[in-house]
Order: sequence, then C-alpha cells, then structure tokens
Amino acid sequence: MKAPLLSICIATYNRAKYIGETLDSILPQLDDDIEIVIVDGASTDNTEDIIRGYLQRESRVRYFRLSVKGGVDQDYDKSVELAHGEFCWLFTDDDLLRPGAVAAVKRAITKGHDLVIVNAELRDLKLTTILQHRRITMATDREYPAGGMDAILADAAYCLSFIGAVVIRRSLWLNRDRETYYGTEFIHMGVIFQAALPSSTLVLAEPYILIRLGNSHWMPRSFDIWMFKWPKLIWSLASVSDKARSAVTRREPWRNFKNLVFHRSLGGYDAQAYYKCFSTADAGVFWKATAWSIAYFPRTVIVPFHSFYSYLKRLTQHAFFWASQKFE
Repeated sequence: MKAPLLSICIATYNRAKYIGETLDSILPQLDDDIEIVIVDGASTDNTEDIIRGYLQRESRVRYFRLSVKGGVDQDYDKSVELAHGEFCWLFTDDDLLRPGAVAAVKRAITKGHDLVIVNAELRDLKLTTILQHRRITMATDREYPAGGMDAILADAAYCLSFIGAVVIRRSLWLNRDRETYYGTEFIHMGVIFQAALPSSTLVLAEPYILIRLGNSHWMPRSFDIWMFKWPKLIWSLASVSDKARSAVTRREPWRNFKNLVFHRSLGGYDAQAYYKCFSTADAGVFWKATAWSIAYFPRTVIVPFHSFYSYLKRLTQHAFFWASQKFE
C-alpha cells in the first residue's frame, strides 16, 4: 500500500468530552492518502472508549494508548514517529477544522514546502463566540524562502504558540533534536527553529482552525508557561536573531509589574505560583518582594483595578488616534 501524503497527528489526554467533535470535523475531509494517528497519554477518563467507536467504522484512524503519561511534547513526538505520512499535521484534541482545511493543506504541501502554518480563529469554550478572527493578520497567503527564520518567527510566533497550526515534513522532524525540548510545552518550536529550514515555508492566511479557548490542560500553569517556559525556549532558538526574539517576548517578562498584575487578575499568579517560579529565579531581593506582594494581593481588588487600567488605556489610544486624524 502506498504511504499516505499526510498524517494528522493528535496527542490526547482526558478529552472524552471533545475529541469526538474534533474527529467529526476532520473525517469528512479525508481522502485515501490521509491518515489520523492518535496517541493517548494514558487517559483516565473514557477517551479510549470514544476513539474505539471511530476505529470500528474508520480504517484511516490509528490509535495508540500509552501505559504511562509522558507529557504533551513526548506524545506529539511519538505520534510523528508512528505516522506513515510524508507530512504531519500536529493537530489538537479539542479544536475543530473548517470545511476545506485538509484540501487547502494538501495543495500547500504538494508545492515542496518544508513547513505550512495554518491560520486559526479564536473562539470561546463553546465555540459560539468569535474572540479573534485571525491569529495571523494576513489577507493573503505568504511564502518565506529557505532560511528566512527571523521573518517566520516575527510574523507567525503568536500563531505557532498553538501547535495545531503546524504542518511539517516528517523526515525533517525526525532528523532534528526533539528530546531537548521535552517538558517545554512547545516541542514544535524547538524542532522548527533549532536550525534554518532547508526549503520554503507557507502561511495559509485563511483561518481554517477553530480554537476552543479556555480548555487547555495548561491553564492552571499559564503563569509559569508564558512568563518562564515560553521566553526561555524562544531565547534558546539558534536559527533566529536577538532582534527577532525580542519581537516575540522579553527574555524575562516576569520582571514587569504589569505582567504580574495581569496574571494575578486572571488567577494564574498566586502564592503557589510565586514559590514555584521565584524560589530559584535570580530576581534580586527588591523584585522578589514586589512579586511576593502581588501574589498575596487580594484578587477582589486587583481585578477591578486592572479592568479600570485597561479601560483608561483604550480611551487614551482612541484619543491619540482621533487627534492624529484631525491634524493630518
């Protein structure tokens, strides 16, 4: 049998409530040269039962249940190892594909690109309200030449923080270091940007993915991830310049009063997060004291304070905009 052109690789854990809807959005779009590979990181709910229902009626779905939970990075890496496709789409277990998504990706990968980045639309947990129409604000598809890593990172880092946007040549993935990035939560960024890509990259401007916001396993760890893990990874990437890294994130974004207040208002930063993240950080006495104070400051005060600050900021931005229009 001829190897498939594309493997849609899904790493899942305890997604019985959502993975059926995800598969229902993908399966009607499949051709005979596409497979779905699901790696289950030892789910403790009935995810396996849901998936086995699909296995009974769909031969293009392959399912592998791990005996122990390995983590999202290891599970995605395992899914690529188990895949048969020339390309792998590292898709998520609770988001949806729009009709026409697979066909658009197939057209893109047959043009010789090493990497295809699929734009996405951000919605609420129930997928009923649009929160952001496009994660990448491009009106048309954009191609990047081999080695154009700074431009790719600058334009697409925000979208690439979501692994479901990544379609990558399988041989390229397997030929690169992956284990170094286990535990980073962003193995795909480490693989893509550890060295220049030998061929071109294409960004699909149309938002073919519907992201379900607020359902991530890492929501309780968001402060650690976005203030420590994400910047540490971005600043370790060998194929991009400091200027490109700076455009994505500060080296130490936790050294910012507004960032701490923002995460405190969301509930992601508290005393537990302080002791986990700042106990070993080289922050200095003054900044550790500031971080400690914000962690213990009542959210009942922080939330309205931050909301009022954000409101004033928007008013100021609007005032500057209209003033600039008046004097043009």
